[in-house]
Amino acid sequence: MKKKTQAVPPRAGFQGEFGAFSQQAAEKLLGEQAQTTPFPSFTAVFDALQAGDLQYAVIPMENTLHGSVHENYDHLLRYGCRILAETTIRINHNLMAPPGVSFKQVRKVYSHPVALNQCLDFFREHPELEKAPHYDTAGSARMIMAEGKGESAAIASARAAEIYGARILKRSIEDDRQNFTRFFLLGDERAEKPLPPTGKANEGRKPVAWKTSVVFSVPNTPGSLFRCMSAFALRDLSLTKVESRPLRGKPFDYLFYLDFLGRVGETATDNAIRHLTELADMLKVLGSYPRGDV
Repeated sequence: MKKKTQAVPPRAGFQGEFGAFSQQAAEKLLGEQAQTTPFPSFTAVFDALQAGDLQYAVIPMENTLHGSVHENYDHLLRYGCRILAETTIRINHNLMAPPGVSFKQVRKVYSHPVALNQCLDFFREHPELEKAPHYDTAGSARMIMAEGKGESAAIASARAAEIYGARILKRSIEDDRQNFTRFFLLGDERAEKPLPPTGKANEGRKPVAWKTSVVFSVPNTPGSLFRCMSAFALRDLSLTKVESRPLRGKPFDYLFYLDFLGRVGETATDNAIRHLTELADMLKVLGSYPRGDV
């Protein structure tokens, strides 16, 4: 009788500490059994992926309120990663403190600068509270619990409060409830797409369409960008995002990151990419993947 081989859980890296929103995105993309590894910076995650220390990386790309994470758009091209999937996470900010610390005792609130800026109405209502930037939301929860200061609190996810034993003092203190972050699941050029996750968070969710992401540069001539965009318009392909980034080594020239609805292997998509190749100075397909939910 043959022995059953146990499937090895996928390994994914993310920036931050356990309890970060990126960890939640990793489990949503890969399933709750995924092995997740925290790193102190985005560069460290990309380095580990490139070195083969990770199968996958889960990276935030844009937030509905804050905008794009420009550093990670630059890393996509620099490291030669492939986009395998995407998802969105609802960002819910909570004020937390060590057990026994009341809201009236709090004077300083730690969190990532983006999280602090997404709770400005709360800070206006409570001018006695000082905003204290920290490198990570979950990391701020871990820090206040380790230091145990009676006047310090953190803004982080409910998951972080659970992991580090903090007590939530105020829930959902973000200014806007329509606060979502889009994450990419990345692999190297040889990475295989993972099986669809089976966790509860993914039950009943089916991709309604496919997206393809490309990056390209254009000649600095009149109408060159217009002609590149026509490759998609002529084939009725819907653009979902266009992002420009400075082209290193060429001052005031730009790269264009573009997402559109379509799948590599479909006639319209393949023809659009072929057309764009003829018009662009440089073109790279970053990935073709199921469209995530919002």
